[in-house]
Amino acid sequence: MQAVYLNNGRIEVVRRPKPRRREGYALLRLLTGAICNTDLELQRGYYGFRGIPGHEFVARVEAAGERGWIGKLVVGEINLACGRCDWCARGLGRHCAARTVLGIVRHPGAFAEYLTLPEANLHAVPRQLTPDQAVFTEPVAAACEILEQVRIPKGAPVAVLGDGKLGILIAQVLAAHGAKVLQFGRHASKLRIAAAAGVTTELAGKSLPVSAFDWVIDATGSAGGFMQAVAMTRPRGTLILKSTVHGAVTVDTAPIIVNEITLVGSRCGRFEPALKLLASRKVRVDEMIQHRYRLDQAAAAFARAAERGVLKVLLDSAHS
Repeated sequence: MQAVYLNNGRIEVVRRPKPRRREGYALLRLLTGAICNTDLELQRGYYGFRGIPGHEFVARVEAAGERGWIGKLVVGEINLACGRCDWCARGLGRHCAARTVLGIVRHPGAFAEYLTLPEANLHAVPRQLTPDQAVFTEPVAAACEILEQVRIPKGAPVAVLGDGKLGILIAQVLAAHGAKVLQFGRHASKLRIAAAAGVTTELAGKSLPVSAFDWVIDATGSAGGFMQAVAMTRPRGTLILKSTVHGAVTVDTAPIIVNEITLVGSRCGRFEPALKLLASRKVRVDEMIQHRYRLDQAAAAFARAAERGVLKVLLDSAHS
């Protein structure tokens, strides 16, 4: 089969044996995958990754122990947990110390013609959704995770800093929840997507509001964005961190301590609320797709995805 292979920052397409399905796993045939910022950070050296990347995908089930899955269009949660530890018993397998992570930590990713995942990780794609819409399930779930971690009252003013792929989704998810969202970004064309979903947007200039919000989300994807977000947060406010950046980030802790700001790291989320939101059409994703390539054009696709201002780039399998 064809597979995308990442090694020392280089993307190439290689031939690999079709993976064998293990007990409890499903064999999936990729339809489409999406390149996200984490994939680009892996290319830059994050986690020292080498192998098949990709964790945002839609696939069709080729083989499974539970025959009801066969032929279904699915998305899949990316954390493969042990199922036996305390974290797993609490339903938080995405924090399992023994976990592997699809396309990130010790499990081959989705950018290949075929992949495997535990059947427990699969979610059927609702009929209302196209594959292009369903491929956003994982990042929408990451946006929904904020509401699982912190209680943001309906009507509360919330600032979202950053207008990249995840920032646009976070702004829409929080607006659908009923928060009064103000999104700051540097690209009018990107902000228009969130604005069309009812989000108030503002082009970020040289100065941003200071100590203006009880709730701030940093989705800039940059080290500098973190300190900007700190400055925007009111004393005793909450700053939710959604950016993963390769390399060390220098932090001035004084304003965080003096203003008693609560920092909340936020990562993956459950797929059920994400699929429900996507099916309701309360989160707009179609306008976020800017380019698509075949799997064998992966190098060009990664290069395009890394260009400044580009939103979602899709990789289509030959089977799609």
